Amino acid sequence: MRTDVRRLLPRPVQAAVIAALLLFVLTPVLYMLFASVNDDLAVARGAFWPTGLHLDNYAKIWSTVELGAGLGNSVVVAGSVAVVSAVVAVATAYVLVRFQFLGRGLILRGLLALQSIPGTLMLLPVFVLFANLSAVLGVQVIGTRWALFVTYLTFALPFSTWVMVTYLRGLPAELDEAARLDGASSWRILRSIIIPLSWPGLVVASIFAFLLGWNDVLFASVMTSPDSRTVAVALQVFGATQEGGAIPIYGQLMASALICALPVVVLYLVFQRFLVGGLTAGGVK
Repeated sequence: MRTDVRRLLPRPVQAAVIAALLLFVLTPVLYMLFASVNDDLAVARGAFWPTGLHLDNYAKIWSTVELGAGLGNSVVVAGSVAVVSAVVAVATAYVLVRFQFLGRGLILRGLLALQSIPGTLMLLPVFVLFANLSAVLGVQVIGTRWALFVTYLTFALPFSTWVMVTYLRGLPAELDEAARLDGASSWRILRSIIIPLSWPGLVVASIFAFLLGWNDVLFASVMTSPDSRTVAVALQVFGATQEGGAIPIYGQLMASALICALPVVVLYLVFQRFLVGGLTAGGVK
């Protein structure tokens, strides 16, 4: 006979807790949505519900905030970092997990140590390094997308590698042994067996690397020029220019913020299944 599993909380309490959490999370999002189509004066007065539909805010931001150029730069930089960090991380993790060599444990501990260094402490050293590199090579580095790409890749690789190390430890080593008996090389095993089976871990590593480049303002505000400015810096500059005005353009600010958050939300919705599998990899042995 089937027996009901005892729940931690009764159903009415569970429903109340879930409703309270949803209200807590969705209220700021709804406020941004309503403010993006509301009158600026009404938002300044503290109105929550829109007094009218000003959908033209979503059309004006493409010229006022220069959102198109910022989105393009962010997609190029963050997308490149996501792809490259995932590819390098899975290859590095494969070597660290499947092979025994001198210094292997030191490398793993070094990856953990790199994660504990605050990124703000690295701003000045990275800037000076790129400035000296430009002087020595005679090539412009600061103010280009390449500077951001190298910077974000440096910070994304340790975490991405640890994610892939955790995931590859859950894959049976017998798969490699069977492939080697058939004459497959290490490169063939990585390409034909490890990578196809590691999609959840690759998705997690790629998304976190993408978010690192998409959300960063500190390095992007120092390393970019007006032509290579990311969308986060474009929003920061637009918000700063509105501080001296009588009434800031709240509608366009909120519309810009929603447009910038949309790609991240879409990524989570599309790859949600892989995210759950990748984040829980290694939790059960």
